[in-house]
Amino acid sequence: MMRRQLPAALGMLLVFSVLTGLLYPLVVTGAGQALFHGAAEGSLVERNGKPVGSKWIGQSFSRPEYFHPRPSAAGEGNDAGASSGSNLGPTNQVLLDTVAERIAAYRNENTLASDAKVPVDAVTASASGLDPDISVANARLQAPRVAAARSLPVDQVLRAVDDRTDPRGLGFLGEAGVNVLSLNLALDRIRP
Repeated sequence: MMRRQLPAALGMLLVFSVLTGLLYPLVVTGAGQALFHGAAEGSLVERNGKPVGSKWIGQSFSRPEYFHPRPSAAGEGNDAGASSGSNLGPTNQVLLDTVAERIAAYRNENTLASDAKVPVDAVTASASGLDPDISVANARLQAPRVAAARSLPVDQVLRAVDDRTDPRGLGFLGEAGVNVLSLNLALDRIRP
């Protein structure tokens, strides 16, 4: 009985290997390239014809003239190869100490009062560690520092923030956000 089933089983293995391991990936890749070419290629952002990043992957900016992204738990400087959360729970003392240090550093860097509220996305890493966006509140608090470092009026920097604020998904999902790479590149095009 087993000898009769073996050829049929091997035949099915071959058929499904070709269908699911070769044809299906080719069809999905082809459809993605045809229908969503930019996204299928990584949603690359270019500057002077050269790719400088992806719209969907956060980058590390630390100089004062740039808006800074969320902290990253993905290695040093938003390493996509190490994408992951910190896996520290809300009662973990290491996380609490880290957040307290980040709050103090954020207030100091942006010359905020010692009791100023700090947006949660400014001091906590995301689940992936690679978020490209920050909250509008976070961007607005960073605007005076960026404006001063670039010798620009704060109002001009705030207009750039407003111009690059993406609305909530489908009008009701999540919160409005600002893509840090897009905002920093736009500011690079402005001369004081």
